[in-house]
Amino acid sequence: MKQVEKRRMCPNCRAFITTDDKICPYCQVEVGPKAAVRLNPAGALGGLIPHARFTTMMILLINTGLYLATVVHSYQSGSGTGMDIDSATLFDFGAKYRAAIWAGQWWRLVTAGFLHGGLIHILMNSWVLFDLGAQVEEHYGTARYIVLYFVSTVTGFLASSYWSPALSIGASAGILGLIGAMIAVGVRDRSSYGAAMRSVYMRWVFYIILIGLLPIFATDNAAHIGGLAGGFVIAYICGTPGYSAAKERIWQIAAGLALGITGLAFAQMFLWMTSQK
Repeated sequence: MKQVEKRRMCPNCRAFITTDDKICPYCQVEVGPKAAVRLNPAGALGGLIPHARFTTMMILLINTGLYLATVVHSYQSGSGTGMDIDSATLFDFGAKYRAAIWAGQWWRLVTAGFLHGGLIHILMNSWVLFDLGAQVEEHYGTARYIVLYFVSTVTGFLASSYWSPALSIGASAGILGLIGAMIAVGVRDRSSYGAAMRSVYMRWVFYIILIGLLPIFATDNAAHIGGLAGGFVIAYICGTPGYSAAKERIWQIAAGLALGITGLAFAQMFLWMTSQK
């Protein structure tokens, strides 16, 4: 995995080069720093949070805040068990549920991706997202990362809704989308490095799907596959950042729309939840 972090793609010839290269050894074109570094070389909060982890940290903070809110709500209702959240609370906070989504509560396709059912659940997802998110943002830049995570979450829970009527939640749909994005990097690169990269992340997919088949975990593999497909398709289409300001502006607008729809989804969830009291 260390090798992945040291590699990037030349914006001119699309060959993989190292982060230390100032001139591409293949096409001899001068290259700048990675997209994430160009956007904010000092990082956020006075450099306390590296920019490559800033978006990931914001997602983790939202996930944690919502988890704590559901713990309190579950405790107050008397239905929760320790740090595990009861189904009624998860439903109130926007879990995926086929009947509700088909009835018009579209926001559950978004909000479900920020909810977790227990302490182990959120810790496992946070651990994977913390490292994986930084790798994806370094390769694709912040705007594409946001679009990838948003689309993967929606396609994941949309696939889950078609597959099963059951309640479902978790960041793993978005996480599988990020894995799909890294597989797309390997597919686009035909070198031995690309093959190695595909192999690494395909093993991730194999292990996650395999674990999901074990009854003890009750994992939503439909959401995983839907998220993986969504992330791969978007990443394969969008590619990694280049130096075209117009093209990058398109992805910035798309990221803004993704954030706006996410905010609207949570607003709809809150209005619906308060209307039920």
